Amino acid sequence: MLPHPRIGEPFPSPVPPGTGWPGDPADADTPIARTAAQVRVRAGRCTELADLDAQVSMCRGCPRLVTWREEVATRAVAVRKAYAVEPYWGRPVTGFGADRPRIWVLGLAPAAHGANRTGRVFTGDRSGDFLFASLRRVGLASSGESIDAADGLTLNNIRVVAAVRCAPPGNAPTPVERDTCEPWLAAEWRLTGGDVRVVVALGGFAWKAALDLLGAGRPYPKFGHGALAELPDGRQLLGCYHPSQQNTFTGRLTPAMLDDVFQTASSLAGES
Repeated sequence: MLPHPRIGEPFPSPVPPGTGWPGDPADADTPIARTAAQVRVRAGRCTELADLDAQVSMCRGCPRLVTWREEVATRAVAVRKAYAVEPYWGRPVTGFGADRPRIWVLGLAPAAHGANRTGRVFTGDRSGDFLFASLRRVGLASSGESIDAADGLTLNNIRVVAAVRCAPPGNAPTPVERDTCEPWLAAEWRLTGGDVRVVVALGGFAWKAALDLLGAGRPYPKFGHGALAELPDGRQLLGCYHPSQQNTFTGRLTPAMLDDVFQTASSLAGES
């Protein structure tokens, strides 16, 4: 594991581009999308994943989400003393994993003190701990720990993304925010989804986002844990309860249940 990239470092919160934050895809010249229209135009023009990641990380298209993610980042010392010595990423969070995966894992949005702090999706909170521990047990991740953007974790033919790229208040993006962010999701699918055989949707929000993205016909198949839907192009959509603390602490989602979902995904993708 690499040294912790943040503790004791002089990064401000939120982290601006070009300051040396591990894995920051942007620099001071990266264009900034400030409206939904600009998001659509810029996402549609992206032809390389590195460019997409850079532009996603600088997006300011949803005023409410920008205000919230930055307020959390700048007030972190007051609200989370455990992270008082750490600056927060405080910007949109890109996808993480293989550039040409066989399995896509789609979640809802970054957590305020998880990916909004660490800068990597499903990293630094209980949900990420639960998710990556399962991926490691099934053989899809190099480690069961997801600590920060420089911890050396790698994924095996899998990519993890979020439907909405900024941490929302109450973990609940609005329909307008979902729609504003959708072109980034569509661009990431266009650039990385060519070899994907299975999309794992973590929760009902991600299930609907996946069906919208992949052009499923109406009526949509119903979400459920372990639900399997064949998409128009022959790919498979696999439902899974979200690894939120509400689900994992109550036993609604157990480690064995999550392992079973990823074992099924691996088998369907030909990764077993």
